[in-house]
Amino acid sequence: MDEIVRQAVARAVRTMRDNLGERLTIDDLARAAMFSKFHFTRVFLRATGLSPGRFLSALRLAEAKRLLATTEISVADVSHQVGYNSVGTFSARFSGSVGLSPTGYRQLRGLAPQVAERTDQPVSDTTVRGHIWLRPQDTTGPVFVGLFPAKITEGAPARCAVFSDAGPYTLTGLPLGSWYVIAHSYGSCPHDDRGPRALTGLAGPVTVHRGVRATLADIHLRPRTGFDPPVLLALPDLRSAPALRPVAV
Repeated sequence: MDEIVRQAVARAVRTMRDNLGERLTIDDLARAAMFSKFHFTRVFLRATGLSPGRFLSALRLAEAKRLLATTEISVADVSHQVGYNSVGTFSARFSGSVGLSPTGYRQLRGLAPQVAERTDQPVSDTTVRGHIWLRPQDTTGPVFVGLFPAKITEGAPARCAVFSDAGPYTLTGLPLGSWYVIAHSYGSCPHDDRGPRALTGLAGPVTVHRGVRATLADIHLRPRTGFDPPVLLALPDLRSAPALRPVAV
């Protein structure tokens, strides 16, 4: 990514994070990036995979997740702190994106015992398979892999599984449509004493239609950056072995 673009997008993301409870427009963000509105929207989408508005919405819900999991602030106050005027609208959007209600998310302390898959689309006999790759210096534990309609881990995945480690993976019985394959894990590097770091990887989109029996999609895990959209869907605890469930590969 060009350094000028990187700095411009970083300024916009910083403006979002610093003003989650305020009304921000595309004009405001473009001014922070010091780009024209139309050029800013294009480069932001290219850098993050999401439009500025959707990225901002994701940051707000991610902050709501943090507040619910780590504080005793009421759901109503959390919704106002992240820019929602209506608690009902906040609760509906939170539930749709996270897979749990705000109260349920708080009760489970931010961890989902299991992830429900989508059931609203016709399925096929198509399989997506590939290899989850790590950088040579990294190690990892359980890896969540899911299929999503956009470049963000939000809402119920089309298919998902948790694998014991990097390596080969397979997801079967895919719904028809176009999907991104997104992976999440925690990893460490022998020469890094900061402890486990969040890792992510993305492949696709892969298009599933009748008559296609298998498609290949390798995933390369890397440390998350500030340009990666937040993980909104509540996931199992990927830092411990109990997150695993048997999966055939």
